[in-house]
Amino acid sequence: MQGEARTKGRGLRQALWQTVRRGALAIVLPAFLAACNNNPWPSDAAASNTSFSAVIENSPRHLDPTASYWSNDTPYTYQIYEPLYGYHYLKRPFVLVPKTAQEVVKPIYLDKAGNVLAADAPGELVAESVYDIRIKPGILFQPHPAFALDEQGKHRYHSMQPGEIGKRRTPLDFEATGTRELTAEDYVYALKRHATTRITTPIYGIFSEYVLGLKEYGELIKAEDDKLRAGLDKASLDKPFLDFRRWPLAGATAPEKHLFRVRIKGKYPQWSYWMSMTFFAPVPWEADAFYAQPGFAAVGLTLDTWPVGTGAYMMTEFIKDRRHVMKRNPNYRGEPYPCEGAPGDKEAGLLDDCGKTMPFIDSFVSTIEREGVPMKGKFRQGFYDIEVFERTDTGLDYIVGMQDSEDVRREYTEKGFRLPKFADVTSWLIGFNMLDPTIGQGDTPAQQARNRKLRQAISIAIDWEEYSKIFPKRGGEVAMSPLPGGLPGSRHGTLEGVNPVTHKVVNGAVVRRPIEDAKRLMVEAGYPNGRDAQTGRPLVINYDYYAVPTPERKPDIDWVVRQFAKINIQLEVRATDNNQFQEKVRKGNYQVFWLGWLADYPDPENFLFLLYGPNGKTKFDGENTSNYTNAEFDRLFSQMKLLDDGPQKQAVIDRMVKISQDDAPWSFGYFPFSSSAAQSWVYNHKPAVLVRDQGRYLRIDTAERVRKLQEWNQPVWWPVVLIGLALVALVVVAVRSFRRRERMNARGEILA
Repeated sequence: MQGEARTKGRGLRQALWQTVRRGALAIVLPAFLAACNNNPWPSDAAASNTSFSAVIENSPRHLDPTASYWSNDTPYTYQIYEPLYGYHYLKRPFVLVPKTAQEVVKPIYLDKAGNVLAADAPGELVAESVYDIRIKPGILFQPHPAFALDEQGKHRYHSMQPGEIGKRRTPLDFEATGTRELTAEDYVYALKRHATTRITTPIYGIFSEYVLGLKEYGELIKAEDDKLRAGLDKASLDKPFLDFRRWPLAGATAPEKHLFRVRIKGKYPQWSYWMSMTFFAPVPWEADAFYAQPGFAAVGLTLDTWPVGTGAYMMTEFIKDRRHVMKRNPNYRGEPYPCEGAPGDKEAGLLDDCGKTMPFIDSFVSTIEREGVPMKGKFRQGFYDIEVFERTDTGLDYIVGMQDSEDVRREYTEKGFRLPKFADVTSWLIGFNMLDPTIGQGDTPAQQARNRKLRQAISIAIDWEEYSKIFPKRGGEVAMSPLPGGLPGSRHGTLEGVNPVTHKVVNGAVVRRPIEDAKRLMVEAGYPNGRDAQTGRPLVINYDYYAVPTPERKPDIDWVVRQFAKINIQLEVRATDNNQFQEKVRKGNYQVFWLGWLADYPDPENFLFLLYGPNGKTKFDGENTSNYTNAEFDRLFSQMKLLDDGPQKQAVIDRMVKISQDDAPWSFGYFPFSSSAAQSWVYNHKPAVLVRDQGRYLRIDTAERVRKLQEWNQPVWWPVVLIGLALVALVVVAVRSFRRRERMNARGEILA
């Protein structure tokens, strides 16, 4: 019996020690590995020619170029697709350059009889503009199963039967791929696709105003599409192939294999800018036919997820709301890096790769980040090369952090973060509803004069210089007019561009007019000390802020309230969500509002049309949220639209700006800084709102990245030591307790 007890005791002790060892491994090993490696990427990733960055919050909505019109799409669409034109990567103001086109062409102008007009013919004589754009020969589409041919020369995957798709979920799952040369017909097909009713087409309305016959073409396509889908389940994702090659469009043709002809109504010089957007990316009919097959849409095989382009990169991994990967397109022809730039670019090293063949990077990995703190932490540790690839508003957070803390400044400086900062072609402002009787246009000349002085007084009181100091993470350069710098015709940053209503020049320096000037205007407007001179009632104005008033937004709102209080105006804040605000706008039931605008293209028209009368928001559902109307401004706007860049256009712009300054339908606000955060090993980094194809220009020094990642992420051993000591103590206590229990009898007494 004693021997049996001893055997059982030894067994229990062995079991205990085995449990302790397993527990030690379970605790120490993960801690050891964590101390050795906190890298979210594979161990060899830093040495690879791969760029890692974050995308904030969501996956792209649409990668189909006809439907894409969202910032989260652009990190992918502009790397994969190639419109006819693009913008010079470095030059400012922005300059159009050819991409797949051989050159940026000038249109041929025709009168009503079809006769050719002179290049400088008055715009009102132009009935039609013809753009003949020659495509570079030899450009190939990326490898894709849509182009794969069988032994008989037929498309291998264009007639798949239901169920034949099997486990394929990406184009990379197909056994064969192919390619073909880009032709003018691919641009014709792309322009025709804007008439479809099968997907969202955000630009169809604009294009149908200009492209000859496109509006009628849309009606034709709708009718033909209805015929194709007659008798089919309307809710089904499967739709028969809608082949736009079957129906010609007068405004888009291909007279030759590499000649794309676009015909638009009248004269519209800004049309060239539209041809730099992905709405003008070529779409091969083969891709449309491939993705239209039964069962494809149900498993995510669509152009919205798997684009087909001629650009430097191609999508190779798409995990919705988690991760997206683009790799170098093996069929990309390569383009030379620019050798010219803006002042300061050479000194900044942005011309060091002059003439070298792009792209430089093999792969781009984008990870969806839901929260800013872990995203910023990964960047500071070096695991993101560019914090957020598509954003131009993330660098200010780092710049402000350096100003607020010496320790932070030292860290960022030593790590060499690249944090460029400059005012971009975007705008934030406070506007006035010109239909409102108190602050708007007014019905009589006397009322118009009083209301104008009230708006001028408010414009002086709103101190945008102060705003940038109080909210430096959202700061920018004070606006003196509707036009930011970087646009032809803008005088931003010059003494000629100073707004005389709100500022004056003192000893060569631009200073805001004193608050006394604003108070004097208040008296002239009939509101001395902020009270109606006739009734004695305080002046109360509604501020319609179209966002939910969260704690983060409250300081902004309070700041605006304080600005009006300087001249004794009581501001009633009516914060609403965007849908509620839009309802107020439709009814004209609003007075003062906050507005932001981002340029679609670098032309003054893209900002001045926000004040064009026929674009009034309430009456015409346009983008003129102020509902501003001025007959002379509208006449000049119509004239300016038809003018090419030059002295005549500049003179018209100057007159329009002067009218807007005097009438003050806006407190012009500020032009926000563009700034993003990149690591020191990322070269050729120059963020800009309008330049979205930056991927092919960027270069990574992988050796520098490997070295700095090792330097910045040294293993931290003290947690392992502490855990080890704690484990030893735990084992000692456990062993003593076990031995004590072995020596106890049934009554709990310890035996000798």
